[in-house]
Amino acid sequence: KSQLCHQLCVTVQLGEAQGGLNGSVLYIDTESTFRPERVQQIAPRFGIKPKDVLKGIIYAEAYTSNHQTVLLENADEVIKENNVKLIIVDSVMSHFRSEYIGREMLANRQQQLNKHLHKLTRLGRAFNTSLAITNQVMATPDAFFSKAVAPVGGHILGHMSHNRIFIRKGRNNMRIAKLTASPSMPEGEAPMRITERGIESDEDY
Repeated sequence: KSQLCHQLCVTVQLGEAQGGLNGSVLYIDTESTFRPERVQQIAPRFGIKPKDVLKGIIYAEAYTSNHQTVLLENADEVIKENNVKLIIVDSVMSHFRSEYIGREMLANRQQQLNKHLHKLTRLGRAFNTSLAITNQVMATPDAFFSKAVAPVGGHILGHMSHNRIFIRKGRNNMRIAKLTASPSMPEGEAPMRITERGIESDEDY
């Protein structure tokens, strides 16, 4: 999932004719997984110089769920001043999951998460900015005929997402990206491979 986020940091800076948004990205990292050198490694494939690509990334590391929330609360000016066209939160549930433990804290966690997601949605609408959030899935061992995995954080995350992509490991070092929900596209899946050039499909070979 983080590899996809790194590639989005590059492609959002492309012109609209090339499939980009001709803007910069606000990247909120909650798991210390962002690697600027990886972004620079991907950039030449899309015609962007490695020394230039980092100029289009506004990076912030969130150390707690409260810090994560505060970063978004203060993001308005950053978005306006830097022509931000994409906000990435990788991953949205990490701190909430580790800080709110036990059923007795579940209601409070979901309330705080709901406020956080609504702020994220409002920023996207106010500034016409795309949003990309990552999340983990967890096993549901009591599932019989229902799905065997469910998103961490519950249905609240699914309700705020327009397009949901589930990524799983495939054979021969492949990954399978499955579109599980979208208002404009049918469900489907595609194989992909992580290489030095970024995420590539079989058609790229």
